[in-house]
Amino acid sequence: MQRKLCLLTLGGLAALFSTSVFAAGGQLDLTGTSVGIFAVVIFVIAYLLVMGEEYLHLRKSKPVLIAAGIIWVSIGWTYMVNGIPGVTEASFRHNLLEYSELLLFLLVAMTYINAMEERRLFDALRAWMIRKGFSYKSLFWLTGLLAFFISPIADNLTTALLMCAVVVKVAEGDKRFINLCCINIVIAANAGGAFSPFGDITTLMVWQAGIVKFNEFFILFIPALLNYLVPAAVMHFFIENRKPAALYEEVEVKRGAIRIVLLFLLTIATAVTCHSLLHLPPVLGMMTGLGYLQFFGYYLRRTLPGSLARKRVMAEKRGDEEALKRLGSVVPFDVFNRVARAEWDTLLFFYGVVMCVGGLGYMGYLALVSELLYTGWDAVYANVALGVISAVVDNIPVMFAVLTMEPEMSHGNWLLITLTAGVGGSLLSIGSAAGVALMGQARGMYTFFGHLKWAPVIFLGYVVSILAHLWLNADSFNVFG
Repeated sequence: MQRKLCLLTLGGLAALFSTSVFAAGGQLDLTGTSVGIFAVVIFVIAYLLVMGEEYLHLRKSKPVLIAAGIIWVSIGWTYMVNGIPGVTEASFRHNLLEYSELLLFLLVAMTYINAMEERRLFDALRAWMIRKGFSYKSLFWLTGLLAFFISPIADNLTTALLMCAVVVKVAEGDKRFINLCCINIVIAANAGGAFSPFGDITTLMVWQAGIVKFNEFFILFIPALLNYLVPAAVMHFFIENRKPAALYEEVEVKRGAIRIVLLFLLTIATAVTCHSLLHLPPVLGMMTGLGYLQFFGYYLRRTLPGSLARKRVMAEKRGDEEALKRLGSVVPFDVFNRVARAEWDTLLFFYGVVMCVGGLGYMGYLALVSELLYTGWDAVYANVALGVISAVVDNIPVMFAVLTMEPEMSHGNWLLITLTAGVGGSLLSIGSAAGVALMGQARGMYTFFGHLKWAPVIFLGYVVSILAHLWLNADSFNVFG
């Protein structure tokens, strides 16, 4: 009986995963099969869990990692049942290679940002802003503008968290003002990240794919700026014209902070040179830049005793007891501690998304979506719609899906999807990593519904930015990449 049951089970699985429909090149078309529908259901369930991260307190990487495994195991089993085992390996390795290059690139960038944070550069910036005693309206514009101009270098998530920390500390529990400022910061950080290859994962993906060159992203500057300024100008009139009490916070930047910033700029220059001049992957330049930081970390460790001795003598002469206590707690700089503090949840989430979307694409679903959007619709309308979708579905799978589909469209349209996928996430608080992070940092003050109330104004900025790109960069829509 047990043997019969086992055979029936295996027979059922074989029926579930078997198909006789082949696409070009002997690849199975699984879109109309039970295994294809099963994979889509698994991905939808995983993404619903990701969207509920704020309420479930379940890190977003967990469901997509499991979903990726299930989807590719389903593919592998289906091909084995149909007598063509091993065919899927090349596709999986291709997706893994794409992810690996982006992983190493992002890991180096995050390590540099963490090193700057450890050297207290961001603390010093925050302390300066707090000391100045800006009015609420000034603080609103200052944090927004800084978020817009810092995010192209330091990434939108880190920038948003820094600016939010300033607002929460200065605003004295004023929930209404903090909510407005957080919305403003999210919009500004996402808009700032949209015109730089380093500002967001999606722009990095487009640059690494070789579709848009490094300098070509900057023609999105004015559309991105308008995306931020339009809703900010409206929200400005809803801010009270009062001034919070100035707070004094003394922050001493650690030794080597400015040099680490210069090394980061040198690393970026190395990556751009490798990609633009030598036609090598940008990750080569970034990993070389990690070597720069490691050597500098070695220098900081070797020279630490002499530096501490000099500072201790100076502190003793001044009779500065606080400085002596600080010097007693100084620990050597360690690059690998900075690597360990990278956003591993984001990096693993990225793996899960790339593998899930890659698996669905291998089944044939991305070809269907491409046919529906880019053949059935004009590419401009398709890209605008995908930007709106990225407010609900994270922009990483949206952009990876478009890159995998490789629709034939003009250079201007590739820039358009880069813009819309980047700024579309601002429409909802859950539409971007910056929004989700700020809901956690300013819990109870910046909320989903607090952001949703301003969605019409944010959408107005979204529309204006698209129209600005269509008008200012009209020539690029006649040039195919």
